Amino acid sequence: MKELIIKNLHASVEGKEILKGVNLEIHDKEMVALLGPNGHGKSTLLAVIMGNPKYQVTEGSITLDGEDVLKMKVDERAKKGLFLAMQYPSEVPGVVNAEFLKAAINARRDNPIKIFEFYRELEKASQKVNISMDMANRFLNEGFSGGEKKRNEILQMLLLKPYLAMLDEIDSGLDVDAINVVANAINELESTDMSFLVISHYARLYQLIHPTRAAIMINGKIVLEGDNSLIKRIDTEGYEWLRKEYGIKITKDEAEMNTVSIGSCAVKNVLK
Repeated sequence: MKELIIKNLHASVEGKEILKGVNLEIHDKEMVALLGPNGHGKSTLLAVIMGNPKYQVTEGSITLDGEDVLKMKVDERAKKGLFLAMQYPSEVPGVVNAEFLKAAINARRDNPIKIFEFYRELEKASQKVNISMDMANRFLNEGFSGGEKKRNEILQMLLLKPYLAMLDEIDSGLDVDAINVVANAINELESTDMSFLVISHYARLYQLIHPTRAAIMINGKIVLEGDNSLIKRIDTEGYEWLRKEYGIKITKDEAEMNTVSIGSCAVKNVLK
């Protein structure tokens, strides 16, 4: 049984501490909703798990099946089955979308995927997320609309079938139909051994994908975990009840708003 275990994780950017002792465990077939106000460390946590060099881990540990994730490079983490669908995917001129996807698949295989098998799988996945096959021959995310970039991230997830898919506001900026497409793709993979860590500020996505657990992050820490009822309560009441019932003060950390995408870094590594 695979498990990702985060213990007492502290991380900073440009000398400003953002993660202040995160403890979280994610097990096989779990879908964890990561909740919290903007600017409290959610996106930073995902970026640190994936190895964004912008952030410095100053204390704590992340292990995947007992292996030290913090000692792995970005591409090594991807090969181990970690995947991050970013809120703002990078444009990568000169890198053809299909070639990137094929290289990413091959990085996790002992034998390279055959070209006909790859295009068969690509076509099937493209249909599921309503993406034209023409996008396969375009440069990665270059000239893509916001919705196309998000769908392309989900396309990558469908093809790679990672152990842990981390989705950072993958539904932001999408219309209702597009959110349904994304949710259907997630639900299809949920029937496998995959696990998910999902950030969203919209209850609709959570209603469609049915997380098994919710964790609330405030001021760089996980302050409360529970079942789906946490999602519903936050949707209706916000976060003020945490102060009243648990004495948790909620302050906004602007440093969290200045996250940097690792898309270009990951692409360069996977194409080596």
